[in-house]
Amino acid sequence: MPRTLAFLRHGQSQWNLENRFTGWVDVDLTEKGEAEARKAGQLLKQEGTEFDGTFTSVQTRAIRTLNLALEEMGECWLPVIKNWRLNERHYGALTGLNKQETREKHGDEQVHIWRRSYDVPPPPLEDSSAFPSLNDRRYRGVDVPKTESLKLCLDRVEPYWNEAIAPAVRDGQNCIIAAHGNSLRALVKLLFEVSDQDITSVEIPTGNPLLIQLDENLKPTAARYLDQDRAQPLPGGF
Repeated sequence: MPRTLAFLRHGQSQWNLENRFTGWVDVDLTEKGEAEARKAGQLLKQEGTEFDGTFTSVQTRAIRTLNLALEEMGECWLPVIKNWRLNERHYGALTGLNKQETREKHGDEQVHIWRRSYDVPPPPLEDSSAFPSLNDRRYRGVDVPKTESLKLCLDRVEPYWNEAIAPAVRDGQNCIIAAHGNSLRALVKLLFEVSDQDITSVEIPTGNPLLIQLDENLKPTAARYLDQDRAQPLPGGF
């Protein structure tokens, strides 16, 4: 029996709008982001898949995106499991900086490496930063990173996939994962077996559900974005 996953990147956030590196800073959605979340819910409802459970991060923009989508679907009753391992990638010392100003200061090539390379993290966040995560009570008992590459992000996402999400899917549940650009890219790399080189060109659009069909071995057999006007290329020829 085929299983269905829906990957949903949060709608536009305030720092998306301001072109700033966000990472673990807990910013909210813009009005456009809220509209994207509602549109995602409408698209999922039109698709007709019966979902059984949902997973999200502990960051407001992802949680609210999921909640708004579920409202549009008429399925606010679905169970929601939140876990920090689905958080956005930690951008280290880049956190809070304007992306264009950072390019002007460090050069396009260096910023491209920090943003898009698979295994080169930005410089770590200083303890004196205005954006610390270490003292946030939602992360009590968590070894909070001070910077992450996509590889390091995958290193924390993969165990959560193996321990929590995959067992639910194997049990026959159709699930929505509402998360972030990089935590979802990490899952795409894992499920589609994307190479380290090719994952650098994979982009997940905001608020556009990616519907994935899986076989009994949790291998993708089909994948497509529900809003084709804002679709991005998918790996594996889908």
